[in-house]
Amino acid sequence: MAPLNYFLIPGVTRYSRSAMNAKKRLEKKTKVGGAAPVARAVAKKDKTPAPTTKVVPMKGGKNGATRTVSLVKAPRFYPTETACLPKKSCKTKITPRAPATRSSITPGTVLILLAGRFRGKHVVYLKTLESGLLLVTGPYKINGIPIRRVNQAYVIATSTKIDMSKVSIDDKFTDAYFKYEKEPKKKATAAELFGEDAVKRVINAERVTDQTTVDTQLLSAIKKTPMLQSYLKSSFTLTKGQYPHAMKF
Repeated sequence: MAPLNYFLIPGVTRYSRSAMNAKKRLEKKTKVGGAAPVARAVAKKDKTPAPTTKVVPMKGGKNGATRTVSLVKAPRFYPTETACLPKKSCKTKITPRAPATRSSITPGTVLILLAGRFRGKHVVYLKTLESGLLLVTGPYKINGIPIRRVNQAYVIATSTKIDMSKVSIDDKFTDAYFKYEKEPKKKATAAELFGEDAVKRVINAERVTDQTTVDTQLLSAIKKTPMLQSYLKSSFTLTKGQYPHAMKF
C-alpha cells in the first residue's frame, strides 16, 4: 500500500501537515449528537493580555543567570517576497471649477479653426459657455459659418479684433441651446433618399432668426474696418517656407 504522504522533491512533501491531519482525523472536532448541552454559568474572562515571554533560569557555566524566552511560536516559513499592501483610497470631493479661457481670446477676437468641418476658416469669438467651449460665428453672411461651439484647443487666436461694444449676445446661447432631440433610427428606403419625396432636414425658424440678429450686429462693426470682410472670407493656408511657430497671427 502506498504511503499517505510522500516527497515530491527532497524536503517538499505532497501534502502539508494540516492536510495530513485532516486525512488522519486528528483535527479537533466538536461532539455531534447526544444530550442537549446544559447551560452553565460562564465566568467572566480576564481581559488581561496573556504574557508573550517568560524568564527562565540558565544552567551550566552561566548558572544563576536568567534569559527571556518567547511563548509565541514563530512561523516555520516566511514569504520570499514582501507583499505590498493596497493603499487606502483618499476620496476627495471634486468641486467643478469655471473653465479658463486663454488670455489671447477675448470677445471680438478673430480665430482660425484648425479642425472640424470649417477648418482653415476665420470666425469671430463671441463668449465662453459653461462647458468651456467657445461660441463663435463667421458671420454666416460672410463665410457661411453659423453660430456654433468649438474647442479652444483647436483654434489659433489672431491679433485682429472687432469692436464688440455695440454687439449684445443673448443669454439664450448656452450648451442646452445646441442640443438636438434624438430621433429613433429607422432604415430608409431608396425612394426616401433619392426620390422626389426625399426628406430634407428643416432648420428651426428660431435659429435662423437668432443667426440673423447676431450677423446684423457684427456686420455693422466689421464694415468699419477696411478689408476685414475680405479677411474673414479667406482661408488660412501655409506655403513653402512658412512656419507657424515663426509667424505672428
